[in-house]
Amino acid sequence: MEEKLKIKLSIADRIYPLTVEMSQEEGLRSACKKIEAMIKQFEENYAVRDKQDVLAMCALQFASQLEQKQLDNAIDGTQTIERIKKLNDLLVGYLDR
Repeated sequence: MEEKLKIKLSIADRIYPLTVEMSQEEGLRSACKKIEAMIKQFEENYAVRDKQDVLAMCALQFASQLEQKQLDNAIDGTQTIERIKKLNDLLVGYLDR
């Protein structure tokens, strides 16, 4: 069992205390930095008055990136299955000789 760490993350000028596994800390801190960078980018490029609006746009951005990756992986998986079927057909043809 992994030791738990108590960490504090700052997102949109708020502190969030968390208790996490040691193996999660690096990923959480990295995600926090990405969120903060995205917040800064939205605030610099758009007339945003409310932090909640900025956070909603960040959530939408991250969710759309995740969805796109899943769609890309599904397409790649389909192509891989087709290649395996063709290889299987070639092997069956070779073994039937």
